[in-house]
Amino acid sequence: MPLVRIDVNQGRSPEELSALSRQIHDAILAEYGIPERDYFHILTEHPQGQIIAQDAGLGFERSNGVVMIQIFTQGGRSQEAKSSLFQAIAGGLAEVGIPGEDVFVGYVENSPGDWSFGFGRSQYVTGELAVPRK
Repeated sequence: MPLVRIDVNQGRSPEELSALSRQIHDAILAEYGIPERDYFHILTEHPQGQIIAQDAGLGFERSNGVVMIQIFTQGGRSQEAKSSLFQAIAGGLAEVGIPGEDVFVGYVENSPGDWSFGFGRSQYVTGELAVPRK
């Protein structure tokens, strides 16, 4: 059950925003086999100049179309699975016109007890939800 935060600069149409969110979700579905309705995205647009994303010394330039993605999910997946997910996200976003240099992903792991889906309960701990398989 990943929670995905997506930050972009203002200027994309609602359809473009929907498409990039959908591509990210489709990549997670394909790579991690989560249920379709485990779709939790927060998409935030920022005025120009509020996202600073350099290349970390890798020798390329990003455009104003950079997409900053944070994925919060339960720990336990292999580095191979994570790397495959990163590739799938970049590939899906390329399909909607976002080049690889404009795709930045931060991945944060936690445990089942770190989630509440409502009512002030940790549903993975109470047994209301099954802990997802890895």
